[in-house]
Amino acid sequence: MNEKWITTWGNAISITERRPENYAKNLTLRYPITIMLDASAVRITLDNFCGNESVTITSAFLAKSDGANGIVPDTIVPLQFNRNASVTIPAGERIKSDAVSFPIKRGEKLAVSLYFADFTEMRSGVMITGSMSQGYFAVGDQTQAEHLHPDTSKKTHTFYFLSDIEVLTNEKNRTVICFGDSITAQAWPDDLIQRVLKDGDGTTAIIRKAASGTRILRQYDNITYDSYGLKGATRFPREIEVSGADTVIIQHGINDIIHPVGTDVNPFRPWSDLPSAEDLIEGLRFYVKIAREKGLRVYIGTLLPIAGWRTYAEFRETLRNEVNTWIRTTDEIDGCIDFDRALCDPQNPTAFADGFDSGDHLHPSAAAYEKMAETIPSEILHRKEENRC
Repeated sequence: MNEKWITTWGNAISITERRPENYAKNLTLRYPITIMLDASAVRITLDNFCGNESVTITSAFLAKSDGANGIVPDTIVPLQFNRNASVTIPAGERIKSDAVSFPIKRGEKLAVSLYFADFTEMRSGVMITGSMSQGYFAVGDQTQAEHLHPDTSKKTHTFYFLSDIEVLTNEKNRTVICFGDSITAQAWPDDLIQRVLKDGDGTTAIIRKAASGTRILRQYDNITYDSYGLKGATRFPREIEVSGADTVIIQHGINDIIHPVGTDVNPFRPWSDLPSAEDLIEGLRFYVKIAREKGLRVYIGTLLPIAGWRTYAEFRETLRNEVNTWIRTTDEIDGCIDFDRALCDPQNPTAFADGFDSGDHLHPSAAAYEKMAETIPSEILHRKEENRC
């Protein structure tokens, strides 16, 4: 069997929320990951893209995971970086580990454990949620502990530094990227993973590249909102550098519409940030251009209902509809995924249908995220012969 490296799990690297305690020392991070492809070897990418200074990972280990904070001790394998147990990653850079033999089956769980002995700026990371997106941190070096001690450990949804897990797998296998903002940083990619594990043909991995608060056209360069992430022109070209990827699903742009309120309301959100529909469409065209250069198929999801959101206004609704019309009708992409029509109230399409609103009138409910995952066409989730990359 011919094999190649395929990304089986992925994460955006953005800016974590700025707090006085954003330095850590003597800290273990442990992340359980569901592997989507049969594989013979593993390597990981650690990324300090948004850091202001170098970070040093003292040690890193892989092991089979129980899906929570536990591991199987006799499966522990140390990771090395250019044959060294410790690695220092300069600000703005990323590094791959050396490959390690680690036979694992589709649907099994792998734990990545990282230890930071000295003071470390915990800036490069992203918060993701969903049924398959939870990690742990612990005081002290607990990288090889069978279970993290309950008195010295805690759950977290912030994934620091870990951006990609690649596996050596059958060359026919491939990856689909889900790119977006908080809606994609929440549950629907996890629901899609579960759908593919249940009904897929075993050739496809689903990965997430999403950061909450992000916009296509702007970013916040102040400490109050810099955790709202990087703009699309900075994020997208870097985040779709994914081994084995042949398709990207984009669900992005609603924050460009809802954020601007004027400096009299919020000094960081001027009306000058409000785009026209043409501006947003050109931003999406930029994504399409970059994706095509990488050889990717491109699917774009329509923007979801926002009626009732705290900045809702008729002009924002008009803008959303104009962008959605382009997404539905353009021949510049491989397909539209109409999340909007799947989730909206048919009698009041500006709002979510009953049961599909999380309560804030912007983010979907758990049931709505499941519906989003169901809405992805099956053709995207199965390998075709021409999908070889």
